[in-house]
Amino acid sequence: MPTDEQTAIFDMARAFGAEHIAPFAREWEAAGTIPRDLWGRAAELGMGGLFVSEAAGGTGLGRLEGTLVFEALSMACPSVASFLSIHNMCAAMIDRHGSDELRGRHLAPACAMEHVLSYCLTEPGSGSDAAGLATKAAREGDGWRLSGTKAFISGGGYSDAYLVMARTGEAGPKGISTFVVEDGAAGLSFGGLEDKMGWRAQPTRQVILEDCAVPDAALLGEEGRGFAYAMEGLDGGRLNIAACSLGGAQAALDATLAYMRERRAFGRKLSEFQALQFRLADMEIELQAARTFLRQAAWMIDHDRPGASRHAAMAKAFVTEAGSRVADGCLQLHGGYGYLADYGIEKIVRDLRVHQILEGTNEIMRLITARHLLDR
Repeated sequence: MPTDEQTAIFDMARAFGAEHIAPFAREWEAAGTIPRDLWGRAAELGMGGLFVSEAAGGTGLGRLEGTLVFEALSMACPSVASFLSIHNMCAAMIDRHGSDELRGRHLAPACAMEHVLSYCLTEPGSGSDAAGLATKAAREGDGWRLSGTKAFISGGGYSDAYLVMARTGEAGPKGISTFVVEDGAAGLSFGGLEDKMGWRAQPTRQVILEDCAVPDAALLGEEGRGFAYAMEGLDGGRLNIAACSLGGAQAALDATLAYMRERRAFGRKLSEFQALQFRLADMEIELQAARTFLRQAAWMIDHDRPGASRHAAMAKAFVTEAGSRVADGCLQLHGGYGYLADYGIEKIVRDLRVHQILEGTNEIMRLITARHLLDR
């Protein structure tokens, strides 16, 4: 059972989403962007640095509490909530691994959401094979020169700083380092706005680095440790994205319950047909199982338990697939109305679909799980 504090965190995030996000979600989707002033209001409630230590100006929440925040926000709009998740993943990486200079430069504006952060790992030629990335960083004087292209970057051309994984050494994961590249850096540019199935409220572009100059202080942590930092960040990011699927699917189910209590067919309310009641029951069972699995994985990350990374991967696969099944089932129960934008279900279906792809595809989550099993 959640503690009183955890319940208050969930209720706060849900109320914020209901007031400041849900009424505008379709408008922002049509515009293809999220107004910057939303982030200032979110930061006032501590959402700009959820996993940043209190000593650095953050909220200092655990991963379990984070899943509550993102589930609640996604009940208003999964696209907006997931964008905030990415920002928080980046801020946590800077807090945990950045030098005093890097932390001092970026954490305060990130926690206040005066600066929005983006995560740049995927490339046009290396998606699931992230360790095969081709972006390079070469030392030059007292800094570095970065060259390469990152693909599918949420916040490309919108954010204020980008956490870029680039090759500084040998092939494979041990030759990768992470850099914080600020907007406006010489040699930094962006591709065209991607036209996506879902997540349409958040701008997505390629991030292009052409002999991009950054100071030595832009290096995050140790040279050659960037891939490890990126994967560590993804453990938490996978929990957040799973929570976003859970919240979106719960919103779809709530809307479907209300619809079925009102909609009539053959002289009866839809909610009175036993066959449809069983479908609703299956959805509720699936969401409750997903919620329990997600909370357990988050608890394991918080307590550094053996197998925590594997459980984060398993939870990500299970919850994102359950969320999509439930949302699709809710659309079916709405009939033709579910296909219309006015009812909001089709947007949830579109937004949740990408969760099975990003933060590591669910095929990669199964690969991680199988390797852990076979290495015992």
